[in-house]
Amino acid sequence: MHTKISIGLLAFVVLVAQAPTTNGAKILAVFSFPGKSHYMMHNTLIEELLKHGHQVTAITGLTLGPEKLGSNYTEILIDPMCRYWEELPKQFGGGDIYNIDTDVVVFLKIVHFMGVLTTEHALKQPNIQAIINAKETQGVYDLLLVEQFAQEAFLALAHIYNVPVISSATFAQQTYMSQMFGIMSPWSYVPHGFLPYTEHMSFLERIKNTYYCLRHDLEREYSYYPQMDELVQKYFGHLPIKFPSISAMTQNLSAILINNHAPLNSAGPLSDSFINVGGMHIKPPKPLPSDIKKFLDEAKHGAIYFSLGSQVQSKDMPLDKLRVFLDVFRSLKQRVLWKFENDSIAELPENVMIQQWLPQNDILAHPNVRAFISHGGLFGTQEAAYHAVPILGLPFYCDQYLNIKKAQDGGYAIALDFRTLTREQLKNALQQLVDNATYHDNMQRVSRIFRDRPMGPRENAMYWIDYVIRHKGARHWRTAGLDLNWFQFYLLDVISLIVAAVVAASVAAYLLTRWVARRLRGGQTKQKVQ
Repeated sequence: MHTKISIGLLAFVVLVAQAPTTNGAKILAVFSFPGKSHYMMHNTLIEELLKHGHQVTAITGLTLGPEKLGSNYTEILIDPMCRYWEELPKQFGGGDIYNIDTDVVVFLKIVHFMGVLTTEHALKQPNIQAIINAKETQGVYDLLLVEQFAQEAFLALAHIYNVPVISSATFAQQTYMSQMFGIMSPWSYVPHGFLPYTEHMSFLERIKNTYYCLRHDLEREYSYYPQMDELVQKYFGHLPIKFPSISAMTQNLSAILINNHAPLNSAGPLSDSFINVGGMHIKPPKPLPSDIKKFLDEAKHGAIYFSLGSQVQSKDMPLDKLRVFLDVFRSLKQRVLWKFENDSIAELPENVMIQQWLPQNDILAHPNVRAFISHGGLFGTQEAAYHAVPILGLPFYCDQYLNIKKAQDGGYAIALDFRTLTREQLKNALQQLVDNATYHDNMQRVSRIFRDRPMGPRENAMYWIDYVIRHKGARHWRTAGLDLNWFQFYLLDVISLIVAAVVAASVAAYLLTRWVARRLRGGQTKQKVQ
């Protein structure tokens, strides 16, 4: 008996000794964009790094102080916060989010504008300047972790501290990432992230997709990146370091953490450097507040959860649309739990509860929640998939259209246009989601696939972050495609040679045919003369 125990303990010790470890790495994280929803992933990432024994110094647009992360966490807060949302109407016109222009080109310009604005706001702060101008830079950090959201100027920190870089994207894989990692994302079946398309596009959709993908790539390279280059020159240029261009720095990432996972994303080209960690923010549900728990427990016919996220607020909804929701909710047997940012609504139906903030993941985990009215944000879509709750999607901008289109094609969501929404459309959609078992069955299937992984998304992220640190940037992941010119990458030089050879052969054949024909005609003429 003792022998068996001793052998078992010895085997365990051997396994532990052989397991790869990264002891107490020092990580500099940069999350300068103050978008509240983005921190669902940032917070989780930092918490997990600390749990794994790493030291994290975070440049952050929002404080993580309330999380009480311990002595291994150092926060460099960007204070005052950049109030980018106040500048958007001045640059792009329009009022609230309900009336914003949904054109793809406009939103690309908005994202780039926000990126330049928030990045420069952060770089000029004294505490960030101290990081840039530190006297000790070698051996201070082991890794730079940056958000993949219009903050590229911060990649210069990797050259100051001589460390590898991992980027983290709070969204799904985008077509422009192919240039960053030297792979090809065919526009024939990989849709632009802001378009309401799936991988199955019609001919006209492929034309439109090609146009927007190409335009996005060109604007990044020749308009947006030069603006970031100017910021690098302005805030880093005094240092005795030759910084590469932003375009070159974006092609020098060791890996990227991507907030997506099958089947919410479509199958497509990947690099070893792409680490899918979709759903890493989803944690075991906590007990609900007593009033919410009672409201849901007593929902005999089920409940509907309604939230438009942190950027689109229900309190700003046009009055005519607010009336549509209230009238439809009043006619339902189900109870409705609504994230509404004011304390009260006039003539609130008895079956509706409103609160300014709601624990979304914990609510979606409740067995009585039958449907989720959502704007189609990726975090909420993942939570709905994880807990198998069908979605009524009301997308407003960016990737929300793609997320809801993918969900609708998968049979676990119904998409409606908020701007043209009617009472009949809303009621019929909700009744379909609640009463038609097909939506629930499809979402159950999606949930099983989404959960089925060799390891959880947080563990997956930690393993590959440690891997990059252990292998000093994992340069073996870097594809040779990054060393090619664009015409070589797309084989245009080879195609040109083939076309030239075919043309030359065709011309030679033509000339030979003409020569032979002339010879034949000449011979016939001589015979007639004789």
